[in-house]
Amino acid sequence: MADRYPIPKLSEEELVARLRTGDTAAMSVLYDMYSATLYGVVLQIVKVEEVAEDVLQEAFVKIWKSFDKYDASKGRLFTWMINICRNLAIDTIRSKQHRVSNTSEDITASFHFSSDEFKPEHIGVRDMMDNLNPEQKQVIDLMYFEGLTQSEIADTYNIPLGTVKTRARSAVKLLTRIFKGRA
Repeated sequence: MADRYPIPKLSEEELVARLRTGDTAAMSVLYDMYSATLYGVVLQIVKVEEVAEDVLQEAFVKIWKSFDKYDASKGRLFTWMINICRNLAIDTIRSKQHRVSNTSEDITASFHFSSDEFKPEHIGVRDMMDNLNPEQKQVIDLMYFEGLTQSEIADTYNIPLGTVKTRARSAVKLLTRIFKGRA
């Protein structure tokens, strides 16, 4: 990427305004600004580089086509995009699991990941999670890094669904405050 043009510096508000008008140059800026981090999040869920690349491409198409649904009053642009990526990644592994469960071959053994693979530490997520209590941290780890739903967590760990939801909600609120520098 060193030989590419420099990424223009745009505020989130300016970027959102330009994307709302259908500015394709703004979409390129958005991709340049966020693709590496979003790819890392997707890769953590799908575990296969080629699949992560496909999911990321699908996510950016969805972001572009549904940008009119983004509501800045409900959260930051990055949060909205990461949720789209996370949901697509989870949908992908669930559909793949269904197909793979009918075969006896373990395909994950044939893939090797490099040491420069994305790690949540790169954007400080793990450091922020150290502020959570162990129950909250467990739920967030399982939801965002293992791709489990709240119902799956409740069933697997024999925790009432309401408790899982409460832990997730309180953890997200605390992480939001930390991210905004108010905790």
